[in-house]
Amino acid sequence: MPRTHSQPMTRLSMRQLLLISAIDDNGSLKRASELIGMSQPRATKALQEAEEITGTKLFNRTNRGLNPTHAGESMIRHAKTILSQLKEMEEELRTASDSGWAKLRIGTIMGAVPYLTETISTYLRRFPRTSFEILEDTSVELFRQLDRGMLDLIIGRSSMIATPQLYHVTAFHDERLAVVANPAHPLIGRTRVRLTDLEDARWIVYTAAMPMRLLLEQEFRQAGLGMPRGLMETRSALTTISLIQADPNTVALLSSDVAAFFVNFGMASVLPMHLRSKSEPYELITRRSVELPPHALAFIEDLVAGATTRL
Repeated sequence: MPRTHSQPMTRLSMRQLLLISAIDDNGSLKRASELIGMSQPRATKALQEAEEITGTKLFNRTNRGLNPTHAGESMIRHAKTILSQLKEMEEELRTASDSGWAKLRIGTIMGAVPYLTETISTYLRRFPRTSFEILEDTSVELFRQLDRGMLDLIIGRSSMIATPQLYHVTAFHDERLAVVANPAHPLIGRTRVRLTDLEDARWIVYTAAMPMRLLLEQEFRQAGLGMPRGLMETRSALTTISLIQADPNTVALLSSDVAAFFVNFGMASVLPMHLRSKSEPYELITRRSVELPPHALAFIEDLVAGATTRL
């Protein structure tokens, strides 16, 4: 049923947007209606009206609840973006009357955390009345949060998504890789370590299909070796270093920035290895459809300038 000019998108109400967002969060019309304080019959009618306005089915009913259609996924994304922007507007209006406080919501992949925190430290010296919300996760999850308006910008990799044309993408810092180990690892002190020396080591790795995991698998293939079987998979830097501290025979592939952080505090040592594979650079990513506030643009300038001074 195509949407007609008599049913413009402006007919969608805020309650309908709240309902669609809540259905996505809960997978159930009953729970979603309870969450936003709407009776179930009224929620059913509101959803039907939203589908009439959009001219398409938004959810499929299953035994496990409501699953969004492709159109529904698009609707959810835009609904969450609108609701997030309203919340951000509320915060900006509140902080504008509170001596100019600003807030930045930033997502980052693990390897860029030391670089990001260094930039934040520099930024706060110029703009101390800024609060930060920082989310560390995979690029895929960060893009999901960015699409839903939960983040202002992310540091990740656009190669992990199918629609990079929807974003402003700026590569700003090359990632170098290092193999780290417990300071008591038996190979510490060697002048050269090869992958064959680590076949029996317990490797701590990223989860499957993540860029750093793929690079490690490539290193083993190029060396004519199979991947070790006793892997410990994690996305967490804290978990990685805790595992390394607990067992002298553990090793992990990390970004050189993260590795240097741990080495500086005596929690790990870098093994002298030559890695053939090159990681993709860190990318600063924002949505093309969103105009960033001045304080976010100022932070981006600091981030890129910091990368330039490191060259």
